[in-house]
Amino acid sequence: MTPMKLPNSFESIDEFVSGSLLLIDKPLGWTSFDALNKIKGFVRHNLVIPPNQQGHAQRFKIGHAGTLDPLATGLLVICTGGMTKSIDSLQAGTKEYTGSIQFGQTTPSFDLETQPEGNYSTSHLSLTLLQEAALGLSGEQMQTPPSYSAKQIDGQRAYKAARRGEQLEIPAVRIHVEAFEITSFENNEAQFRISCSKGTYIRTLANDLGQRVKSGSYLKALRRTQSNPFDVTNAWTVETLLERLIQLNN
Repeated sequence: MTPMKLPNSFESIDEFVSGSLLLIDKPLGWTSFDALNKIKGFVRHNLVIPPNQQGHAQRFKIGHAGTLDPLATGLLVICTGGMTKSIDSLQAGTKEYTGSIQFGQTTPSFDLETQPEGNYSTSHLSLTLLQEAALGLSGEQMQTPPSYSAKQIDGQRAYKAARRGEQLEIPAVRIHVEAFEITSFENNEAQFRISCSKGTYIRTLANDLGQRVKSGSYLKALRRTQSNPFDVTNAWTVETLLERLIQLNN
């Protein structure tokens, strides 16, 4: 396995291309592949990539360790070159998220990708009730990914079938929710912190929480703050990364 490197620590274009570990703060509205394609396109059109030690042209490889939905922001771990061999081990770490859950309505996608609907009772909700319900959603459990997800079922993405109005049978997966904390509740909106295993759908937990307290709910905002052992406080924006590459290319 390629030795672990410090994130964002490359000192040359050759080092960046041959194998680097990048921490990027993904903006709202971008897919994880948007971030990769932005970097890939910049490298292709703007950088002079030196040959490898054998004098052969280097092919730029890039991948990410753990997908973030377009409506989520925060930490995206990206690998280039030889570091892409470490993706499986890097994405296995515990993830931490913060965000907000809106009560009183639901959405088909469990988040704001689709329109809120319904009118569920919220008068009985309180911070204490939500905290107790969230505690009950902690621990090891089987979770069914939402129909609006990137899961591949019979060769097609689940969300594409959902948008056509088709229902696919999505198998449940085993996850572990290390902590699910409701930190505040005001105007039918709860702020939360979740620490969980890879493969956990936070919007499913948001939907489950509404059902547990006999109301409706959906994920209103989500931010990944950690992907163990990395923290978003050490992440760069894509713009900062590209500026660094320009400096090294001159």
